[in-house]
Amino acid sequence: MNADILKERQNATFDVEKLTNILDGGPELTKRRREIESMVLNDPDFMEEDPNFLSRSERYDQAVRKSAQMILKLREYGIADPEEIYCYKSMACGPRPEPVGLHFAMFLPTLYNQCEPEQSRKWLPLAESLRVVGTYAQTEIGHGTHLRGLETTATYDPATQEFVLNSPTVSSIKWWPGGLGKTSNHAIVLAQLYTQGNCHGLHAFIVPIRDMNTHVPLPGIVVGDIGPKFGFDEIDNGYLKMENVRIPRENMLMKYAKVEPDGTYKKPPSAKLTYGTMVFIRSMIVGESARALSKASTIAIRYSAVRHQSEIRPGEPEPQILDFQTQQYKLFPLLATAYAFIFVGQYMKDTYSRISGDINQGDFSELPELHALSAGLKAFTTWTANAAIEVCRMSCGGHGYSRSSGLPDLYVNFTPTCTYEGENTVMMLQTARYLVKSYQQAKAGQQLSGIVSYLNETDHRRVQPQPVSARPTVVDINDLASLVEIYKLRAAILVGMAAKSIQQELQHRKNQADAWNNSAIDLVKASDAHCHYVVVKLFTDKLGEIGDTAVHSVVSSLALLYALHGITVNSGDFLQAGLLSVPQVLQISVRIKELLSQLRPNAVALVDSFDIHNKKLNSVLGRYDGNVYENMFEWARRSPLNATEVHESFYKYLKPLRSKL
Repeated sequence: MNADILKERQNATFDVEKLTNILDGGPELTKRRREIESMVLNDPDFMEEDPNFLSRSERYDQAVRKSAQMILKLREYGIADPEEIYCYKSMACGPRPEPVGLHFAMFLPTLYNQCEPEQSRKWLPLAESLRVVGTYAQTEIGHGTHLRGLETTATYDPATQEFVLNSPTVSSIKWWPGGLGKTSNHAIVLAQLYTQGNCHGLHAFIVPIRDMNTHVPLPGIVVGDIGPKFGFDEIDNGYLKMENVRIPRENMLMKYAKVEPDGTYKKPPSAKLTYGTMVFIRSMIVGESARALSKASTIAIRYSAVRHQSEIRPGEPEPQILDFQTQQYKLFPLLATAYAFIFVGQYMKDTYSRISGDINQGDFSELPELHALSAGLKAFTTWTANAAIEVCRMSCGGHGYSRSSGLPDLYVNFTPTCTYEGENTVMMLQTARYLVKSYQQAKAGQQLSGIVSYLNETDHRRVQPQPVSARPTVVDINDLASLVEIYKLRAAILVGMAAKSIQQELQHRKNQADAWNNSAIDLVKASDAHCHYVVVKLFTDKLGEIGDTAVHSVVSSLALLYALHGITVNSGDFLQAGLLSVPQVLQISVRIKELLSQLRPNAVALVDSFDIHNKKLNSVLGRYDGNVYENMFEWARRSPLNATEVHESFYKYLKPLRSKL
């Protein structure tokens, strides 16, 4: 064990195991997670070559092998709980995506949620046994987040009781679905439904794309891999072009919407139900943001405890770079954010589960709020985590640029979350649509419930920017309840300002669509403020569940740092709204410095509490034992370029060059 990192752990003021239990949801869940992880760690079938030294084709091949082994082992061990499956997968496949990932993440959940009973009896055994390996084909080369613009068609033919699927234009070719290029033999295809001469919008269809025995593409199917990307080297993101592909009527997912044998269409109780899988994935992405940021902050903080650099006082030994206030200011707010997002992720998982249960009972009343909250928090957390991973990489100096650090792969594999399952700006605008509608309902006297109930309390006269002379709200910057209140007021004021902007645009004889577009910056700001309030509130609420005094103390410091740092980053909003004064903002800056100093002795212990195994972390810089340099040298020596003392290019090009000069 590296002496510096050992000393850091000895200086911690709280019990790491107790905090790990809180993050996992209880000591029993921590124990079970570790049991599952040890199954993988002790299994020689999951040994692998370092993907950094493999070609893309070799990386894909290795990933498919591990996926196949993983599926067999899950069956062997009888692991069926979704949480436990995820735990086993993330350990078996490491920090990289896997080719059958969308089968488990989107294909199966869509079948579970949108099949009627007869369809479930047919498709679930096939999908669960992996005879059917599926993906989710929504995005097209010409359209992504704008779902109404998707061009793929499914036209019902009552004479044969079949749907005829077509990609009528180049821009309608399905593009990007993971596992589509080479792995899957079926896809859930989102297509515009045409029956009896009418278009009924997007619906989901189960489409066979490859022969289940030979794996050869079926007639009318043009399918393949879209080529190398920014990351995701293990994944065969694919394209799919369909030319008069016929599927039985029963292949339309008909739990909610239906097409009768004669072509009669029965619409679903809510149009949003078609997008249920996306809402599920968006909710899960919040948790992914937490996990990615936990990994990045673990790597950067452990390395900062080991790395000695420069001087604080001339002539004295080089300090740990974690002792520099600037390093703490880069990393500790990100550490606090990781904790905040873990708790928000838990909330989103529980909320999705609860509302899904209501939907299955026929209660759709909370679906609009779930849709809006999952969209906004997906955008808020992924934007934040994406930027934070890069800050962590840069905080590791030159070594952060090496793939051995784990940070480049973490970044390129996480950054697509800002786009997939809904481009983030569009997601924020979807949330804004719900917020503005709720604001207008509250203004009209309706009593709101749920997470937007704070709009009931809005003093609608305070939606204008406040003059400098306005008396600021009395705020105790050390009281989280007080800070939650001003985050709430900020959100309410910005929602009100966005709604007023739309009204002003409409008064200039603009139509609703133009008024919306001309207010879009205000709308995104309002959604961002709403999400920020939700995160601060949920983080604060979580503190009430922590009984251990020492753990409560350190997590409270993190929550306070998260809230205060958010105010400094968005100080203009709080000042403009008259919620804080300039002296208060300056006081907050001083308090943040005090919190950095308070958290410094516990920084390593706080990332240890994430309990991320070295295999899952996949970082030389973030190793638990802190022995960075020895292992970095060993990693570098394994590079294929070092297989020979002299590379063949010397004899082919450089040596002949000498004779020609």
